[in-house]
Amino acid sequence: MKTRDIAPFFATLKAANPMPVTELEYTSVFELLVAVLLSAQATDVSVNKATRRLFPVANTPQKILDLGLERLESYIKTIGLYHSKAKNLLATCEILMAQHGGQVPRTREALQTLPGVGRKTANVVLNTAFGEATMAVDTHIFRVSNRTGLAPGKTPLEVEQKLLKRIPPEYLVDAHHWLILLGRYVCIARKPLCWQCAVAPFCDYQPKTEAPPA
Repeated sequence: MKTRDIAPFFATLKAANPMPVTELEYTSVFELLVAVLLSAQATDVSVNKATRRLFPVANTPQKILDLGLERLESYIKTIGLYHSKAKNLLATCEILMAQHGGQVPRTREALQTLPGVGRKTANVVLNTAFGEATMAVDTHIFRVSNRTGLAPGKTPLEVEQKLLKRIPPEYLVDAHHWLILLGRYVCIARKPLCWQCAVAPFCDYQPKTEAPPA
């Protein structure tokens, strides 16, 4: 994607969705951390279904610890990899209580010491909870960045670093959400819906897919 097309690309996304938000449901920074930790290789819909049952019962590190492994698993067993996620969540809560006074830390380094929290999860929390201009490259953002030519790269880290360099500062905080939503609903994996895409004029993908016959 040509540099001159990047600003109008994001201006178009902003015009369509001025205040983008995550589709994960949460009411506190800790709830967001839990939801993102549970969302690895799972859909936001499945995570929300589980946390709607979990959070009214346990929505702090201590309350999660009080549940114990078996009861915690009973709330999240509909999510893929629930057993390992439950173990990681309990271990994370132990660290939060022992080292951070029960609060979610605000640095990537501290977040990444938590079991089950990698760079992507840390970036989501920093961006969504604390408003930092980070870029959490999931499968959707990786695909959109390569397909459109916005930030082509062979690894998520390479794509992340290119996005941070190429996206104009005024769009950077919300860019993560815009790109995820674009990849989830329009620039989908199997065949992009180019005929429905507002940013198709700025995109390098060729040939553009055409609308199916009526």
